[in-house]
Amino acid sequence: MKDLKYLFAYTVPMATLISFNSFGIGTYTAVFYAFVVLPVLDVVLGKSSNNLTESKREEKKLNKIFDWMLYINLPIVYILMVYGFNKVSSIDYTITEKIGLYLSGGILLATNGINVAHELCHRRKYYEKFIGKALFLPCLYMHFYIEHNFGHHVNVGTPKDGATAKYKQSVYSFWITSVSKQYVDAWKMQLKLLKGRKNHFFSTKNDMLWYHIIQPAYLLMVLFLFSINAFWFALICGIISFLFLECINYIEHYGLKRFMTASGRYERVEAHHSWNSNHNIGRIVLYELTRHSDHHYKASKKYQILDSYDKSPQLPFGYPASILLSLVPPLWFYFINPLVPAKMKGE
Repeated sequence: MKDLKYLFAYTVPMATLISFNSFGIGTYTAVFYAFVVLPVLDVVLGKSSNNLTESKREEKKLNKIFDWMLYINLPIVYILMVYGFNKVSSIDYTITEKIGLYLSGGILLATNGINVAHELCHRRKYYEKFIGKALFLPCLYMHFYIEHNFGHHVNVGTPKDGATAKYKQSVYSFWITSVSKQYVDAWKMQLKLLKGRKNHFFSTKNDMLWYHIIQPAYLLMVLFLFSINAFWFALICGIISFLFLECINYIEHYGLKRFMTASGRYERVEAHHSWNSNHNIGRIVLYELTRHSDHHYKASKKYQILDSYDKSPQLPFGYPASILLSLVPPLWFYFINPLVPAKMKGE
């Protein structure tokens, strides 16, 4: 039964469905659930730093139920988004109700969309990467696949990495620098890949070119099949989702640095270059994304067998609460700055 604990991740889509079926303050159900209920549950149910035994790790690694719990997010996300398109096209919501619906849709896409896509796009099998890219699509962040796999995992903790927040940098400043730099770096990575494979710019192998066709086509399809209200809903939900992703990038590596060695190369990525959280509910809802150091140690390692390391800097709160805290920079700095290793605080 313990293997089924990740079914709890589907409570976010359930909360989103309630939001889409509500009016007034009810449209904020998913927001309330994500940033009030889940943080409270994280506190009440505590945390665990226990790791699996070698035999259990091998057993869970081969258990397909963990894969299927990821795959099923694809129909869940798309069905709910289509349901949302129908709702906003047929009902005259107030401005405050629309904001609640936009935020709820964005939370759905961030947790069961981008987060699951991130896990799958580190896999080797084509169909798993395809599902991952399909989940990136409504989030309007398909280029993340290229930059994250070929850029972030190589450059994390260095000035070259747009997804590593500097010490004392606010999340709002980080949104601007990270979103813009990752987009530019994705193009650089793509051009480098094309050159290495001896493909020209207009080759079918230019994924970035495909992303710039597929994503606008998705938005135009929503406009023509539903309404202008559905178009704005799709666009704004997508933007909110990738800003939530950037909040996660922010809390995962805030203020942590890799240093240059005598050889002129940066030190290898270690457990102390990522913030971790062992709070049980955040771990389950986000498919163990919170055990981020082990993910950086071996990116292809499946979520259900990720380990916790004592030498990893630990967030004092779970991820849902940490995201909320990051949105209030003075509070974030108050709680987190003292925990940043002293040697990493200098320029």
